[in-house]
Amino acid sequence: MAHSASVRMQTQSWRRPGEWLLMALLVVILLLVFLRYVRQVQGQSELAAIKFTVGALRTALVIDHLQRQVSPSKDPSMLFARNPFELVKQKPVNYLGVVSKAQAASVPPGSWVFEENCPCVGYQPLDHLWLDSPSSDPMIWFEVTGMPGVLQLVPVEKYRWNNEWVD
Repeated sequence: MAHSASVRMQTQSWRRPGEWLLMALLVVILLLVFLRYVRQVQGQSELAAIKFTVGALRTALVIDHLQRQVSPSKDPSMLFARNPFELVKQKPVNYLGVVSKAQAASVPPGSWVFEENCPCVGYQPLDHLWLDSPSSDPMIWFEVTGMPGVLQLVPVEKYRWNNEWVD
């Protein structure tokens, strides 16, 4: 009987490293799947933030147009394309200000900028993995168009973000 118990103990101790290896492998696989979903959620949340900010800027442009219709200004500079970030009450914390196209290359990831010569609103993605740009530009650009009349933000290119159109 004692011999049988010692054989059983040896068999169980032999199986334990294999069981631990299998358990560790399972944990690693689950962790990798979890991290993949976390990255997808991060990409989707960044796209939602982009759409939210662009929507707020578009709304600010429409409200500005309506206010100018109600009380027309004599200031001729008000007729030209303006920085939509100047129209919102609270600028996004990641808005860096006015930059040139040359300076846009050094904009930190996750930042919004305005380029006056275009005039365009630009966003530098946190992770370029999600952005598909026909010109391979690392930034997403929206041009301020519609003069005279209601100014609008229109994508400069047909951008795709994780197989979803950015408009």
